Amino acid sequence: MNAEITGITAIFVITVLLAIPLGKYIAKVFLSERTGLDFLAPVENFVYRICRINPLQSMDWRENTKAMLVLNLVFFVWAMLVLLTQSWHPFWNPDSIASMEPTTAFNTAVSFMTNTNLQHYSGETGASYLTQLLVFCFLQFVSAATGIAAMALLFKGIMQRQVSDLGNFYVLFLKSCTRILLPISIVVAIFLVFRGTPSTFEGSARIVSLQGDTVNVARGPVATMVAIKQVGTNGGGYFGPNSTHPFENPDYLTNAVENFAILIIPIALVFAFGYYIRKPKVGYSFFAAMTFVFVSFVAVTVYFESKGNPMITEMGIDNSAGSMEGKEVRLGPAASALWGVSTTSTSNGSVNSMHDSQTPLSGGVYTLDMMINAIYGGVGVGFINFFVFVIIAVFISGLMVGRTPELLGKKIEAKEVKIAALVAILHPLLILTGTAIASYVQSNNPDIGWLANPSFHGFSEMLYEFTSSAANNGSGFEGLGDATPFWNILCGLCMLFGRFIPIIGPLAIAGSLAGKKYVPEGAGTLKIESPAFIAVLLSVIIIIAALSFFPALALGPLAEYFSM
Repeated sequence: MNAEITGITAIFVITVLLAIPLGKYIAKVFLSERTGLDFLAPVENFVYRICRINPLQSMDWRENTKAMLVLNLVFFVWAMLVLLTQSWHPFWNPDSIASMEPTTAFNTAVSFMTNTNLQHYSGETGASYLTQLLVFCFLQFVSAATGIAAMALLFKGIMQRQVSDLGNFYVLFLKSCTRILLPISIVVAIFLVFRGTPSTFEGSARIVSLQGDTVNVARGPVATMVAIKQVGTNGGGYFGPNSTHPFENPDYLTNAVENFAILIIPIALVFAFGYYIRKPKVGYSFFAAMTFVFVSFVAVTVYFESKGNPMITEMGIDNSAGSMEGKEVRLGPAASALWGVSTTSTSNGSVNSMHDSQTPLSGGVYTLDMMINAIYGGVGVGFINFFVFVIIAVFISGLMVGRTPELLGKKIEAKEVKIAALVAILHPLLILTGTAIASYVQSNNPDIGWLANPSFHGFSEMLYEFTSSAANNGSGFEGLGDATPFWNILCGLCMLFGRFIPIIGPLAIAGSLAGKKYVPEGAGTLKIESPAFIAVLLSVIIIIAALSFFPALALGPLAEYFSM
């Protein structure tokens, strides 16, 4: 176990050390400063010309929001069109995959468009090669770029002093693809190919097992999709078992690289904020606040997964290796616990073990992680969600010292606080309302067949599904039978609201701040990088999460833990 702890510590430390220079680079991209990838400018200019986009056009927050929504609507329509016509695809469908059922297609299109990647189908049997590449892989790039571009608009709004110039969404969107996501994804994909991840357009391979049985083994352009699913904090697996499948995640080394890929950009974006505003200490302070929660969650899950299930021990079975139910022997409980916290902290949603099989408190930690939804978070939107808590914390801190709250020289007034409060309230509203509806339907139709597990764990499965949808995470407690119209439609709506309202609200705040007069810092100015403010910020995050979600957690994972 000591070796396993050393392994996960090394993964995190290396990630942070590389995230710092990456954060500096990303800040330069947002500030249009010179970088080593400027040779891609002609490619970007070509895209602007064929799309009739003026990259020099300045846009306010409303125009940028409209551009974001219209572009994502186009992505949704494209995804629906392909998913509903899979059986007609003239190429890249060697295994004759059928078209998706309409509500499943709706859920899947929304899921990949919103960077959620919740999968109510099994990847290798539910999607053709054309769908995997031209819909899922494509959407994993553009949905991640949408989040990064929205965050860049927020950065500029905070620093800007002209309300009509909040940047250009199209430019930031394209640069996020070409300058950030694509280069890192290429490196990760090449590494995975060399470690044994398939990358082919041939159909299923027919092999004869050691027992003499003939089986068809699914394969395809796997490495390409796995790379961007991790780098873009998407999480949608090429195969149904996701990164527990040896083709997606062959060994411990690929597991370490994929875990690194999940964390690297979300952490780098926190540092990028500090470098963008020319105050690196702010980025480091925000990173410290997030990391305090992250490391606490990792410590809890590693402890309980390494300790094992006490009910198995009571049966006289050796449990010294830890809780191995639902885990890969090649990875072990510690690496599985780190991945579980990483994937729920970053809205990634991929899994290298079955979350449904982990101990109750580990499952509770993963659920709480998504309920907070601001610890690193998905690319771009993680920091945006964190920014909402910053606004609330600045407001409370200002009241405590009797001063008008201000953030980086901009006054925080009633309008900004109201928007932040509405965004903060939306998240628990979506989760708890959806879980209440599902619980009501289940209780009145006990034979409906949704739950593979009764009692507390069954409630946890439904709670987790809506939490994952609202947080645009995409992981699931797979004991839940979610491939039904009820779950497809309700989770689809939950993903839509959970994606765009938390982006639109902060962009409105950024637009409001951009039009405000800059007030130079004085002796009484609250420094958001100070330990005192970070303490207030953490208190706000924890209190809001506790008040909103403790009753639901008490009915699910906590009750299950105390019943063991």
